[in-house]
Amino acid sequence: MYIAIVQIPGISRTKEKAMADAQSTIEKFSKVEGLLAKYYLNGEAGGGGVYIWESKEAADKWYTKEWEEANVKRFGTKPILTCYENYVRLDNENRKVYLDNVAQDIS
Repeated sequence: MYIAIVQIPGISRTKEKAMADAQSTIEKFSKVEGLLAKYYLNGEAGGGGVYIWESKEAADKWYTKEWEEANVKRFGTKPILTCYENYVRLDNENRKVYLDNVAQDIS
């Protein structure tokens, strides 16, 4: 798994505006190949998202120069992109740990 954190500094939105903005992109993001999940973020530091990708290759297809330019046009600022490989995931809700995407029960 591959995790990307996108930060859009300096934008300030109410909860209602942030939710409306997010909902306007659901259809687009629901069709992005290789994107497993997206968490929409909003706070004092700005906005952004946490993206869970099936692979680095899938993420690299998304985060292009055109993607950056579109974000600058939409938000008026350059996004900050930070990416991580993910080998271990703890899922307390379902009482599982994933090691290299292989699930194991937590006792």
